[in-house]
Amino acid sequence: MKILALMASPRKEGNTDILIDKVINGAQAAGHQAEKLYLYDLNLLPCIDCRNCSSGDRFCSRDDDMQDIYPRIDAADVILFGTPLYWYGPTGPMKLLMDRLLPYSETDKLKGKRAVLIIPSAEGADACEPVVTMFRLSLDYLSVDIADVLLPTAYGKGEISGNVEELDRAYRIGAAL
Repeated sequence: MKILALMASPRKEGNTDILIDKVINGAQAAGHQAEKLYLYDLNLLPCIDCRNCSSGDRFCSRDDDMQDIYPRIDAADVILFGTPLYWYGPTGPMKLLMDRLLPYSETDKLKGKRAVLIIPSAEGADACEPVVTMFRLSLDYLSVDIADVLLPTAYGKGEISGNVEELDRAYRIGAAL
């Protein structure tokens, strides 16, 4: 099984990154392959509603790093969406990426794929409801099943490292994929 991890935190080695790595470790221990992309390192342009992707070959005309991400999404069986909570939503790069999934709408290209949501926040799981709803509605529209959701409380860089329970849960999520 191929896993694509989309890491959308500006903090490398921060809470989101640590949790993604734990999920990947569990998945690799179960024999799966994984690749992680740092969205903050990529040039992602916003969707401009040109509608090129909703006709013909359903190709996004924006010339940016998303063109390299599309084939990785196509090849993945599971997509990890990792973002800290920013104002009750995802970070900017994750929102840009989600908007750019429009070429997959009204197709069955993502049908059967699974997703894992990893969303650490300072305020805890209840504060994550709006962003989880955004992901659920968007991924449901694209026929992607959400396999699991991890919403730990963690704010300071690397704070999650002290939470053995959440780290173990992340590992178990990966191992169960």
